[in-house]
Amino acid sequence: MPIVTTKDGVEIFYKDWGKGQPIVFSHGWPLSSDDWDAQMIFFLNHGFRVVAHDRRGHGRSSQTADGHDMDHYADDLAAVVRHLDLEAAIHVGHSTGGGEVVHYLARHGEGRAAKAAILCAVPPLMVKTAANPNGLPKEVFDDFQAQLAVGRSQFYRDVAAGPFYGYNRPGAKPSEAVIENWWRQGMMGGAKAHYDGIVAFSQTDFTEDLRKITLPVLVMHSEDDQIVPYAASGPLSAKLLKNGTLKTYKGFPHGMPTTEAATINADLLAFIRG
Repeated sequence: MPIVTTKDGVEIFYKDWGKGQPIVFSHGWPLSSDDWDAQMIFFLNHGFRVVAHDRRGHGRSSQTADGHDMDHYADDLAAVVRHLDLEAAIHVGHSTGGGEVVHYLARHGEGRAAKAAILCAVPPLMVKTAANPNGLPKEVFDDFQAQLAVGRSQFYRDVAAGPFYGYNRPGAKPSEAVIENWWRQGMMGGAKAHYDGIVAFSQTDFTEDLRKITLPVLVMHSEDDQIVPYAASGPLSAKLLKNGTLKTYKGFPHGMPTTEAATINADLLAFIRG
């Protein structure tokens, strides 16, 4: 398998297909690079080089016990970029991956990047604080950890069959294949990485990271996102960015790159080529 070994000895699995300007995809929790299938095939067929990695502890990467925080996530992404010697890359991150992209650009600089897009992403901050009153109470994330600890398989099944893809909405038509694929990806990863990752995606404050970024960033978010609520995320991130553009969707779920791939891919392509 194609891997890059990080400074702390973790093996990061990655995919690298095609030639042309690179688009680098960072996936959400607790998934893997497979969650970008619809985007990678689409952009490969449009003449781009597409790259995606499995975050440490996720998918086919090492199930290490440590380093499940945004600093390590960003450093691992930087290791993939350096290993493949990517230049003028477009970084695309979904959910936790959006936080990873933002932190990578702020921490490692924009020298190898051209643009970025963050979809249904966790920045600026998910957890409710005095300065972030529209965030979710910490107890929500504590409950996620508790459910994961006692029954990860059932918890993942419930998330995919419910709020992640909006299958709990009236009139929704759940896809068993989509639900099973989400569950499959989640169960490939390590429970410790996923347990710690809940803290990483919910309690990391990306406010200063967003302020540091100068390259064009497309912020894509749905008003009906049940995982990362719209009011405390997309619009705030767009305002904090020096060169941010907000694209708002109505009625799309958190997992819109999968269920609404045709729309999302077209909008990403227009931004990349614009």
